[in-house]
Amino acid sequence: MFKPLIFYIGLRYTRAKRRTQFISFVTLASVMGIALSVTALITVLSVMNGFVDEISKSMLKMTAHATITGNYGQLDDWHALDEKLVGFPHLEGTAPFVNGQVMINADRRVSGTVISGILPDNESKVSEVAANMKQGKLADLVAGQYGIVLGEELATYLGVATGDKLTVISPQVNSTPAGVVPRMRRFTVVGVFKVGVYEYDRNMAMIHMDDAAKLFRLENAVSGLRIKFDNLLNAPQITVALANALQDNYQVGDWTKANANFFLAIKMEKRVMSIILLLMVAVAAFNIVSTLIMVVTDKRADIAILKTQGLTSASVMGIFMVLGTIIGVIGTVLGTIGGVVLALNVPAIVHNIEETFHIKFLNAQIYTISELPSQLIWTDVYVIAGMAFLLSLIATIYPAWQAAKINPAEVLRYE
Repeated sequence: MFKPLIFYIGLRYTRAKRRTQFISFVTLASVMGIALSVTALITVLSVMNGFVDEISKSMLKMTAHATITGNYGQLDDWHALDEKLVGFPHLEGTAPFVNGQVMINADRRVSGTVISGILPDNESKVSEVAANMKQGKLADLVAGQYGIVLGEELATYLGVATGDKLTVISPQVNSTPAGVVPRMRRFTVVGVFKVGVYEYDRNMAMIHMDDAAKLFRLENAVSGLRIKFDNLLNAPQITVALANALQDNYQVGDWTKANANFFLAIKMEKRVMSIILLLMVAVAAFNIVSTLIMVVTDKRADIAILKTQGLTSASVMGIFMVLGTIIGVIGTVLGTIGGVVLALNVPAIVHNIEETFHIKFLNAQIYTISELPSQLIWTDVYVIAGMAFLLSLIATIYPAWQAAKINPAEVLRYE
């Protein structure tokens, strides 16, 4: 069977002899170092992807895919706009809303809150809050009855439950003979929701849109329309098409812009974590340098003899690059397989550890999720494997160059 000389010799040097067992042990350590580093990098990034996916899903339970508002922050005739949107491609539902900031007082507890006026039937078309009610129903919001639905954390802070009364204080004021006083209205708690995102569960409340219009003196106007598309990932592109269709009469924004800071922070955190873990791969890859230098030192006489028989310096360099590349490839392949298997089974492995040692990594009372999530993205796997292989290849250059510089006359002088 035909074997190119440099590959044949490079493969021979990977096998241990009795007097070179220590070198083989160091070689094995280099392989395992690369494998463990690649495994750790794939697993950590998969867990981070899982967390981002879970948090994003929780956020989108309350966030519409897109929002349309007027140029002055409100829509005077939302019915006409709603009819205009009928039949627009990829659009699945719309819901008007009225947003405002208020103070909520219950007994001696007071909290600043974002209050949203909604139409319960329409709201179910654009958000999942109706499916996440812990007490009561969203349909219990009836115009004129001044009912209110609170986030679970907010209800806990205020110490209220369904049936309790509280006071909503608007920043707008009334002029009375006694002077200027803020607008206040008594509301009855008719429901409590929990979507799993602290920002919403702690700082949001809902009332009927007609009650909100009276509270904020909007008459027939609303703050805007929330929109749901058939694919939230395509929301930016669809939003651009929608904005072009509506021209300059309205302001249109999608969910990625509304949560831009959050996703930018997540992206930056993932990038920094990738760099830190990639340094582990780099350290493991450059262990190949010390391994190859030891091999070169041990094989100096062999290299000198091969050179006297006509082997060129480039071929000698190729032999040790083959040896280092084999170490890198084996380590990268083992690490990739280990990382993929571990990433796909992280939830089950963590669950077994919790059951065995009677511990809990994520307390549901503290964190928004109770299970360690994992989402394997194959693009990350390809990039990690490629970087590990590239670093391993770079690590072979210096030792191989040193081997190519060996002078046969100097080495064989005392042999």
